[in-house]
Amino acid sequence: MSSESQQTPPAATDPAKTEATDNVVVTRHSVTVNGQELHYTATAGTMVLREEAQKDGVSEGHKPRARVFFVAYALDSEQPASRPLTFSFNGGPGSSSVWLHLGLLGPRRVVMGDAGALQGPPWGLTDNDFTLLPQTDLVFIDPVSTGYSRAEEGQKPADFHGFGPDLDTVAEFIRLYTTRAGRWLSPKFLIGESYGTTRAAGLSSLLSQKHGLFLNGIMLVSSILDFSTVDFTPGHDLAYALHLPSYAAVSWYHGRLEGERTLPEVLAEAETFADGDYSRALHLGARLPKDERQAVAETFSRLTRLSAEFVLAHDLRVPLWRYCRELLASRNQVVGRLDGRFTAPLRLGDNGSAPEFDPSMSAIQGPYTAAINHLLHTELGFSSDLPYEVLTSRVWPWSYKEFENRHVRVSDSLRLALHQNPHLKVYVASGYYDFATPYHATRHTFDHLGLAPELRGNIREAFYEAGHMMYVHLPSLEQQHRDLLGFLEWATE
Repeated sequence: MSSESQQTPPAATDPAKTEATDNVVVTRHSVTVNGQELHYTATAGTMVLREEAQKDGVSEGHKPRARVFFVAYALDSEQPASRPLTFSFNGGPGSSSVWLHLGLLGPRRVVMGDAGALQGPPWGLTDNDFTLLPQTDLVFIDPVSTGYSRAEEGQKPADFHGFGPDLDTVAEFIRLYTTRAGRWLSPKFLIGESYGTTRAAGLSSLLSQKHGLFLNGIMLVSSILDFSTVDFTPGHDLAYALHLPSYAAVSWYHGRLEGERTLPEVLAEAETFADGDYSRALHLGARLPKDERQAVAETFSRLTRLSAEFVLAHDLRVPLWRYCRELLASRNQVVGRLDGRFTAPLRLGDNGSAPEFDPSMSAIQGPYTAAINHLLHTELGFSSDLPYEVLTSRVWPWSYKEFENRHVRVSDSLRLALHQNPHLKVYVASGYYDFATPYHATRHTFDHLGLAPELRGNIREAFYEAGHMMYVHLPSLEQQHRDLLGFLEWATE
């Protein structure tokens, strides 16, 4: 990789005295992908978002509200306006865009190893052979209070920390960036991960209805569009059935199942059981006959390796943390929530309490934090003494006032966008070993979209033998890259 840089004049240091301005750094780079040298321009910095201030119905100008940090990559091209443009963000809420940026899409990729072969600090960065930059320009967005994005002086950060305000802020950034970059006639895409898929689904209809900005495609990585599918609240049984195939997958991965069975065979049996006898048993509750209860517990045990007695003691309803704690208890290990392939030792003398931490989160946090700070300061030349908030609790409590007394559900927004724009295509990626957004829960959501039958072909599902961030698993990264290339080609035909 090679680069040269040029910095624009810095933003005013005292927004109360001087008009707030954007603060960006432009650098030029080259990277070799599959033997081909690519030249591209990177722009890193903050864009000021404003709102029109009025008094007695008279405009008093546009008042700065927030500075949104972003990193954009544009392949050097004689016709940039005709190239696809993809806006990317992660989830949390409270996450910056670092994971998709440095794990899957960008021209540089984290070097960290994988489950069972993790590297130690200080880790590193390498050119990303799987970047989508040859096919689409990329813009990575950090929502307010994440990354280097901040509310302007005099504004309350909490006013940005909620479902609706977050959509409005990100939508305004996308509109403004598209306008300033002259990209209204470019094919446009969104890609989100985890809560970022919640955001993407909400934006799919908001962008078209509020700004008239229609999309060619939406890419959902580890999707969560209906929060009821992961709700383990007592009396709500859906999540137990939808998690069970992932329980079975992780048990198989760790060699806990008896017999010579392939992962597809295990998943097929687990899905049939989850959708059939297990769901029926949960629905019947106390009406379930004793002999059927015993049979269900034994099947659950055969598919997960948790003992039938343990399953019965939990009334057939084993919460996620109990599974993660129990599966490898004989080895004194706990399995990860984001990715069940990762493990960590239990505390000596542990008496069955909830795991102290998620080993899969711990595995990625250090490498990605080191990499993004190095990339921004050293390679992209953006200087700031603020902490880059990779994954912050500063956004909490996150407001879901739009869904008061009901589960968060944005699948209707996606359905509306598809009905309004029948050319819109959707890619949905799920990891078999992901407990945060289980693949069977995602499938359930898309099976209940209420989508017109003729539009069901607009959705492509892809499954990977990895977890929430499936791209940390190199074979999955390679397959996902091929899937995304095919999707982009399909959505721009």
